Amino acid sequence: MNKIIFISSRNQHAALLMLLMILFSLSLFKQQAQAQQVWPQQPVTFVVGYAPGGTTDIIARIVASTLNVQTGQTFIVENKAGASSNIGAENVASAATNGTRFYVGSTANAINKSLYKNLNYDIEKDLMAVAMLGTVPNMLVVNPGLPIKTVADYIDYAKKHPGKLTCASSGAGSAIHMSCELFKIQTHTDILHVPYKGSNPALTDLLGGQVNSIFDNMPSVLQQVRAGKLRALGVTTATRSDFAPDIPTLAESGLPEFSVQAWFGLFAPAGTSQQLIQQVNAAIQKALSSEELKKNFNQAGVATPELPNSVATFNKFVGQEVSKWADVVKQSGAQAQ
Repeated sequence: MNKIIFISSRNQHAALLMLLMILFSLSLFKQQAQAQQVWPQQPVTFVVGYAPGGTTDIIARIVASTLNVQTGQTFIVENKAGASSNIGAENVASAATNGTRFYVGSTANAINKSLYKNLNYDIEKDLMAVAMLGTVPNMLVVNPGLPIKTVADYIDYAKKHPGKLTCASSGAGSAIHMSCELFKIQTHTDILHVPYKGSNPALTDLLGGQVNSIFDNMPSVLQQVRAGKLRALGVTTATRSDFAPDIPTLAESGLPEFSVQAWFGLFAPAGTSQQLIQQVNAAIQKALSSEELKKNFNQAGVATPELPNSVATFNKFVGQEVSKWADVVKQSGAQAQ
């Protein structure tokens, strides 16, 4: 005989309430998991527009290593050197907007907008500013075989040998190159610019005597200076660097208006969602506050950005840099090579 089981309305209400609570908990858990998931499941690539060994590469690898530890995600640094970092920038500008590919940009990209007439990307339209990563001064160094020990000696040598003194750079339009151009403007000297595909090959030739000098990012040259393989004449920032307080500034060496600071930042392809951009910015800020990162930056001679380091402030800063360097490019008559 079949039995009919009746469920009271009270039991029905209890069961329904329990089901709703379970569904709500699952929904809440899903939302929390999505909020915590900043990066995609697949490896994330940071593209550097220069050869390995330069300051951009050093900063990218330190940040990527820190994020590896903090997130458990895989971060890869990929070097795409050439055209003063434009090849790397173009690669990311045309990449998917799913958070798997970012560009580690620098002062050079703000300069390149006015220096190059036919770029395949626009730093303000095709790339989205995410976060500042760090800043460094540039340092004027010379091959110790030259009879030059001070900035005054360098100027005097340049004026006595017009066009004979060479100034290497990591590429046309880099902050290294434009530091040299600004120097030439302010000192009325004729110094030959020699571009390379990155700081490392430029330094190799400087150490070998094929070129005479460079206004390189300090992290790239400081060890060579300390080892006596290169001679430092001055730093390009308005004040002395905490990482090399014994090296005078160019401002205190007779060029009171000379001030250049190289910066480095993370960019995403245009069209990336604002939510993802904000989440990545927060993750970068967390990485920059890491004691291990600060230690590694300190050893490399890199300063962490001054707060605030929001998406909005970095975006505004990039726009100001584009305008600032457009004036220097026009005044110097510099052209992309």
